Amino acid sequence: MIETHDEVVTQKKLPRVGQTVRSKKHGTLWRVVEKREMWVHTVDDPESGEPRLLPAIYLCFWEVKEGQPPGIGKMLGYAYTLHDTTFETNWDILSDK
Repeated sequence: MIETHDEVVTQKKLPRVGQTVRSKKHGTLWRVVEKREMWVHTVDDPESGEPRLLPAIYLCFWEVKEGQPPGIGKMLGYAYTLHDTTFETNWDILSDK
């Protein structure tokens, strides 16, 4: 079965733009400011040697700090696929705003 970007969003339960997440490692708050579809490379097909791509969802996070205007400060971006657990391992979704 061919994976789709929609499956990545629904199965990974990724946040929407504007939602706040908390880093499990550092306890810092981050707001999702960008979400887009992209393709990431994976291991080439062993039989044909052809390159393969997986659908991924790229999320860009802005660190929320009290007294700091929106969009100023540290930003992070990551691409999530169905085959990794990095979102669930590193983030908790907190709110819609």
